[in-house]
Formats: sequence, structure tokens, C-alpha cells
Amino acid sequence: MPQGDTPTPNMLQELEGTIDRLTFQSQETGYTVARLTPTGRAAPVTVVGHLTGANPGESVRLEGRWITHPQYGPQFEVQTYSVKLPANIEGLRKYLGSGLIKGVGPVTASRLVKAFGMQTMDVIEQEPGRLREVPGIGRHRADMIVSAWAEQRQVKDLMLFLQSHGVSTGLATRIYRQYGDQSAAVVRSEPYRLARDVFGVGFRTADQIARNLGLALDDPARVQAGLLYALGTLSEEGHCFALRPQLAEQAAELLQLEPGHCLAPLDTLLATGEAIAEDEAVYLPTFYHAEVGVARGVQRLQTAPLDRLGGFATVDWENAFVGVDRASSVTLTAQQKRAIRMALTEKASILTGGPGTGKSTIVGSAIRLARGQRGSVLLAAPTGRAAKRLTETTGMEARTIHRLLEFQPSAGFRFQRDRDNPLDADLVIIDEVSMVDVILMNHLLGAIPPGAHLLLVGDVDQLPSVGAGNVLRDLIDSGVVPTTRLDTIFRQSRDSHIVENAHRINRGEMPLIHRQSRDFFLFRESDPEKAADWVVDLVTSRIPRRFGHNPLDEIQVLAPMHRGQVGVTALNQRLQAALNPPRLGRPERTHGSRTFRLGDRVMQMRNDYERQVFNGDQGRITSVDLEEGLLVVAFEGRPVTYEYGQLDELAHAYAVSIHKAQGSEFPAVVVPVLTQHYVMLQRNLLYTAVTRARQLVVLVGDHRAIAIAVNNNRVISRNTRLADRLRATSAGGPARLPLVPLA
Repeated sequence: MPQGDTPTPNMLQELEGTIDRLTFQSQETGYTVARLTPTGRAAPVTVVGHLTGANPGESVRLEGRWITHPQYGPQFEVQTYSVKLPANIEGLRKYLGSGLIKGVGPVTASRLVKAFGMQTMDVIEQEPGRLREVPGIGRHRADMIVSAWAEQRQVKDLMLFLQSHGVSTGLATRIYRQYGDQSAAVVRSEPYRLARDVFGVGFRTADQIARNLGLALDDPARVQAGLLYALGTLSEEGHCFALRPQLAEQAAELLQLEPGHCLAPLDTLLATGEAIAEDEAVYLPTFYHAEVGVARGVQRLQTAPLDRLGGFATVDWENAFVGVDRASSVTLTAQQKRAIRMALTEKASILTGGPGTGKSTIVGSAIRLARGQRGSVLLAAPTGRAAKRLTETTGMEARTIHRLLEFQPSAGFRFQRDRDNPLDADLVIIDEVSMVDVILMNHLLGAIPPGAHLLLVGDVDQLPSVGAGNVLRDLIDSGVVPTTRLDTIFRQSRDSHIVENAHRINRGEMPLIHRQSRDFFLFRESDPEKAADWVVDLVTSRIPRRFGHNPLDEIQVLAPMHRGQVGVTALNQRLQAALNPPRLGRPERTHGSRTFRLGDRVMQMRNDYERQVFNGDQGRITSVDLEEGLLVVAFEGRPVTYEYGQLDELAHAYAVSIHKAQGSEFPAVVVPVLTQHYVMLQRNLLYTAVTRARQLVVLVGDHRAIAIAVNNNRVISRNTRLADRLRATSAGGPARLPLVPLA
């Protein structure tokens, strides 16, 4: 707009200038609110729109329209933009110090510009050795700056290509890291690969790119991608397969087509092996082969001719149990003795039961007897927290299943322990098996040596695994694996109202609220906003004052849902503001709608095998390096470094969903239970929440919501055929069930 012109609404105009600051920028969508000083003018203006990758100090040419916001007044709404390098010293300093280049923050940017002036970019590109002339820049940082700038130039070109599709800076960077110099070619020719290969790019983003590139709605490549996406979405909900009609309907709704348009592309996927059909069940190959592998693995384990604990076939059990009673100062019940005997005489067995039923006593006794016969024992659990707890209860080292199987991301994301290189153990005990999905169970069974015994321990009434399958329930329901279900609560546990009420909930009975209880309380409140106030007050004041629990480490809020006033998102915002507010000397970094601050309690939201942090792991932010653009989280004391573009892998963990708390225990839990959570009020959800607490449970809600949860025993079924396969292999049949012929 020429100097002196009055903004004209609705007319497409050009605007050039320098970005002064980013008031807001969504990492998810690239939507930006920025202040820009137009060329030749002193007064800045507000610009809004998808300025993907924009940075302070950049000179930009914008095309768009002037609009009037009812609250904020005149704004320039951007439709397209292009970037030029800064045209003056101050712009260059802002540009370099914006966090664009890893290793360069505001201080280093000022030093670089002071040393090299407007030639700074030329020095970085053409004379990188001169960077070490600047105080504070050694060889390591100089190399990092040069590498980051080279990558940024490539990413910048890619971002300009993607900007009209709303792809964020972080995603553009990931696309570049996945495909390198081939990024633009892949995006143009195979846009749906992004949804498979790049974390954070879903089908909808890839489809938007493909549609803008001219792909027809009914193009077979688009329909096939939609079918695979629908199968993947169902697997994220826990299903191993989809029935053909439902798959066609779900994909058609996603693709805005009639279901009939999906049938021929589905047959193509089946013919090429990208999907597998069994009767009406359609699988992604990964889950099909995992189901088949688990069934075969159990059969192989049970029918192995060798028995590495064969001495227990002739042991004098009465004398053995007398020795156990004497060593542990616990008198074993008949049911516990049967479970121990089963673990040591059956090559595969299951131990299930709720809190306080003696699972730990059985595990400890089985270990003691096996080692007494010079048997070697290995212990593992799905998560680091669960493994740590298993170590504490047994006095033996326990590892995560991934570490037990020696997972190596650098070796092609493979487990080093498998059928060709099995574990060296006579007895393998896995705890918290309800958390183990079908894929991990397949890998585990493949690594059990012939003749070894496998004891699977877990609570089948808790929520099933986050990953696909319902393995523990299927193993039990198949009737193939010998199972002990513990139902007796021991005296020392009967004194706990947590244990008592957990079992009441599991039986479909209302929890009892005792006025004199020391560990189970209900704060009655039906209004969501007031309930949220109670939660914050309990965590920050009442529980620490009365029970001495540290709110940052020992109290966990568990919410049934993410949305709403008493959902995970809103409670995290309120608890962060109360427990870790902004303060001078406490650096922070905003990423999308979240602000990560030094000292924050956070959770990893996806499996990152290279850094060995997994979905659900919790830690504390120990460093926010504004200079180098890095954030460090300590997980169980182990530091893990994140670049700012990777912060969508983290979420705050002052409050977490009950699903995310599986396998963890906390000294105290606070659980909001309101009718606002109606769709998620289920018995196994409330049961899982209550059993996460070691010392204290506080419910915040009303009797009606609790009653809805207790009376709703409709366990959401998962599409799995594992139980059928187990029965088929046990009867001498194949693990592969009858295939439907391709049309």
C-alpha cells in the first residue's frame, strides 16, 4: 500500500515491510499474528494469516486484504507472502536472533552482526571459518550454525511451497529431515507418503496438499490412502482390524465419496499386500502378522520338548512351600500355592487380580523357588515406572520390555533379542501385562528361549493397552493359557479404603466414603467450574498441608477427558499457573498453545526410540536454552534434549488422562468425576484411576456421576481375533484363519 493511502477493505493489495515481532504463531497451523513496519513508514501495522516460517527481522512482500477486527481494529489479512533477507542491520540482528538458526540466540546474533555487519550471511555461507572470530563461538557452535543455516535454507524453500496448505514450520522441518533434497519431489509426486512417514502429518494435511496439486476426489491413489488412513485410525483406537463394510463407510465419509467408490481400491490394496483380508476382517499387515505371531508363539512355548525348570515336576511342594513361608514370614493360601506351582510347572501362565490380592507375594515366591533350583530369572514391565516398582517389590533388577529385548533404533528399529538370539533365562516374568499391545507381545514371545517359562502378571479389569489389541483378556478368554485369578483381599490390604473401594467399584458397587478415612475422600461438587477450583486447591494447598505430599512430584490429577473445565487441558493450564508461574529468571518457550517453562512437569506423547523415551513417560524440564533453542527434560534423572521444533512431542503432566496413567502409581491421585464426562464414565476407567494411588485418593464430583461410572460395565470391545487364533493353534490348527478370496 503506498505511503499515505487509507486501508481499503476487500481490495487485494500488496504490502512490503519488516517483521518486528510475532505476537502469536501456531506451530500446528502456521497461523500468525505479527507486527510489521511497512517500507517507508514509521508506524507498525498488524498482519494476520498463514505466515508459515516467518521470523522477526525478515523483509516480506505480502498480498492480501485490509480487514477491521471488532476488537483489535485494522489488520492486514495475508493470502500469500514471500521473504527477502533483512535489508538493514537491525533487521538482520532480529532475524538471526529469532531462534531460526540453532545455536544463535539474541546475544550471539548481536555479536555476529557487530563483527560482520550486513555481510554476516555471506560469512556463514562462504567463509564459515571466520565465525570463530566472534567471542563465544568455538568450533562446535560454528559447525552447528553452518549446518543449521544450510538446513534452514532448504526448509525455507520447502515452506514457501507448503505455505498455502497451512503446513507449519515444525512439520516442514520434519519433512525435510525425512526426505532431504527430495522433499519437494516427494510432496509433489507422493503427497500421501507424508502421512505414513512423517510424525505430525496426518491424512488430512497430506490430502489438502494433494487436492491443491490437482488430484481428483476419486483418484485411486487418494482412495487407497484414505482406506489405509482409516485402518490406521482404527488401530490407534485399539482395533486390530476393520470389517469390510464399516471400513468402506468410514473411508467414504473421510473422502467425501460413496462407499462403492472404495471397493475396487480396497481390492487393489489386498492384491498388493498393503492390506490383508480374513473373512470380512481387513488388517494392516503389521497387526495381522502380530496376531498370528502371538498365537504361534504361545503354541511354540507350550509345546517345546525341553523344560528349563523341569526339576519342579518332581519337587516336594509341601516342603518347598514351608521354606517359602519361613523365608517370607507370610503364610501362603492354597490359591497362592496353586499359582506359584503353575508358574513353575507350566511353560506359559497368567496371574491376574486386583490390588491387595497378593500378586507380589506370588511373584516373589516364584522367584525365590526358581533361583533355589539355580534357575535364572528375568523381570520386565512395559514402562519405566512399572519396571521401577517391580524392582522395589522383588529386590531384583527389572527392565522395560524394550530394554529387555535390546531394542536398537540405530539398527533399523529392530529388537536384538528374537528367535535367532533369544533371552538367556529359565523364567521370564512380565508385570502390568494389560498395557502390552499385540505387536510388543509378538516380539516378546519371539525372544523367549525354548523350554523357558513365561509368567504374565496383570489386572485384566484395568483399561486395555493404548496400542492395538486386548492381549491379556484374549489370552485369558481363549482358555489356552493356564490362569490364576486372585479374588481374596488380604488383611493388611483390607485396612486400606483404596483397596476396599477399588474392589467395590470392580464389583459394580458404589465406593464407601468413611468420615474417618485416612486414604479415600470425596469432595461433592457438580458444577464443573467449582470442581476445577477444588482440584487446584487440593493439589496446591489442602493435600500438601494435611498429608505432606509434594504437589510437583507426588500428586497426580487424573481426568477422564481432555476437553471441558475439568478436562486435562484446562486443568494443566490452571495447575501450571498455580504451581509454576512465570517469573524472572525462569525461562520459557511457547509452542503453539502451550508454554513450556523451566521446572514444568511434562509427559512424552509418542514413542521416540532413538532417544529411548516412550509414550506416557513423565519428567521435569531442567533447562530452557533460549540461546541455542534447546529444552532438556529429566526422565527418571536421565536428561533428554529437544529442539524447539520437537516440542509437540511433549505435553504438560500436572493433569493427565486416566489412559495415560496406566502402569504408573503415585502417592496421591485427584480424580474429577462429573456428568460432564458422561461419555467416558465407565467402570474400568474409574477402577484404573483409583488403583493408581498408593496412599491417597480424592474424588471431586457427585454421586450421580460416580454411579454412572460404577454401573457402566460396557467395556468398549476391540476388533481382535487373537482368542480365536489361540484356540485354533491349541487344537492343532493353523493360526491363519480362513481367507476370503479376492474378488
